[in-house]
Amino acid sequence: MDYYELLGVSRGASADEIKSSYRKLALKFHPDRNKEPGAAEQFAKINEAYAVLSDTEKRAHYDRFGSAPGAGMPGGDPFGGMGGAGFDPMDIFEQLFGGMAGRGGRRGPARGDDIEVEARITLEQARAGEEIEVEVDRLTVCDHCQGSRTEPGGQPPKNCPTCGGAGAVRAQARTIFGVVETQQPCPTCRGEGQTVVDPCTVCKGRGHTLKTERVPVKLPRGIDEGYRIRVAGRGNHGPGGNGDLYVHIEMQPHPELRREQEHLIYTAPIGFAKAALGGEITVPTLDGPQTVEVKAGTQHGELHRLRGQGMPRLQGSGMGDLIVEYQLTVPKPSSLNPEAREALYAYARAVGDEANEHREGLLGKVGKLFGRGD
Repeated sequence: MDYYELLGVSRGASADEIKSSYRKLALKFHPDRNKEPGAAEQFAKINEAYAVLSDTEKRAHYDRFGSAPGAGMPGGDPFGGMGGAGFDPMDIFEQLFGGMAGRGGRRGPARGDDIEVEARITLEQARAGEEIEVEVDRLTVCDHCQGSRTEPGGQPPKNCPTCGGAGAVRAQARTIFGVVETQQPCPTCRGEGQTVVDPCTVCKGRGHTLKTERVPVKLPRGIDEGYRIRVAGRGNHGPGGNGDLYVHIEMQPHPELRREQEHLIYTAPIGFAKAALGGEITVPTLDGPQTVEVKAGTQHGELHRLRGQGMPRLQGSGMGDLIVEYQLTVPKPSSLNPEAREALYAYARAVGDEANEHREGLLGKVGKLFGRGD
């Protein structure tokens, strides 16, 4: 799902252009005004798009990774994982239009923030679907107060004096539909409904402390660069629960193989004689070196396929192939000894292929002058 395409703007669109396009689409597809099938779904999608593109950091993240902050693996949450992080498509609409009649604001304590990290893995790890560990600095429940935010033995929290423990306050807003009444999270207790009387002396009443942890992450077999993995509940601690951890996958370059989706490519240099007469070469595979026969008459750029020795198909069953791409190498004159040079001249004469057998280049003459042959 392309957020720019959803809002009908270019990737270089300004913030005002994005907002203007969103306002028109939001009014067009709002479920209270548009009863056509699919309108509510489209309304949610354009709100999701605006939630990302209207935020400078989220937009930069989307432009870099191609997905919204908090989005999961392909095939997951239809809103790209934002629903799991408390995303509500009506909230964005309410920010610009002041809310709709009869609709309340978000209530209850907020969950912790999501965390994003990068992990560099090898082809071997991706192929096997290994479990790796990533180092994460995250807010965890305070060991001293066990997340209660209150000093052990101190007075328990009290109902918030502003909202009376409801966690939300009522407000009136003037919109294009008239004056409506909305509910918003209480600004005093931030939706928690309670205030701390005796704050914990370790976490200062926050209920959490910062720790460095090593979090295990199971790799799906065949995962490639650009994907990210969601680890539920391993984000920051919050009064409404933990956020999630998102691991962005980067691939370490292999010294000899390159990857193209589920296939692996090996460029095999072969000399003229082996290409013409045939022979054997050793091909590096992820299972170890393998001997491959080079057929007589092999041409430059010709391919040889090793079935099932590539990567697992991430979105399906089976394995890709390892493709050997032959690259014909031509020896430099300086690397030829007299016997090899004469053999090449003999071949040229036999097949009628002209060669500079009796002519010397400038480098050859200079070499003889200084006592060096070509």
